Amino acid sequence: MDILDTLKGRRTVRKYTAEPVSKEDLAKITQAGSFAASGMGKQSAIIIAVSDKETRDKLSAMNAAVMGKTGIDPFYGAPQVLVVLADKNVATHVYDGSLVMGNMMNEAASLGLGSAWIHRAREMFESDEGKALLKKWGIEGESEG
Repeated sequence: MDILDTLKGRRTVRKYTAEPVSKEDLAKITQAGSFAASGMGKQSAIIIAVSDKETRDKLSAMNAAVMGKTGIDPFYGAPQVLVVLADKNVATHVYDGSLVMGNMMNEAASLGLGSAWIHRAREMFESDEGKALLKKWGIEGESEG
């Protein structure tokens, strides 16, 4: 698919099947994110692929709580979630993370897959529960989602 066609045709998807993305496609999507431009070439963004249901559901509940809601799924039933974090000590961390997400959404579209940019990661990972997840994942330092 021509890149311009991908960019013109990509749309946010708010309803997903329970079928997970293949490992091959997930690798392509995260690789596209890893090749995103970044300020001063720092490549400060981290991509965390969450495929296990328990963690995915925990992230969904945390995200809903940030909105002050319960019993909803801000991830619209997607079986997998890609979390993007960037080092707060890098002046361009917000932009860097945004470019990673854009690259990944465009790659997903080129593969015929849907995606949605879900906000509130910063608030999720500033919470005690979020900090515990980061520690469990081995992520140290000051990161922002």
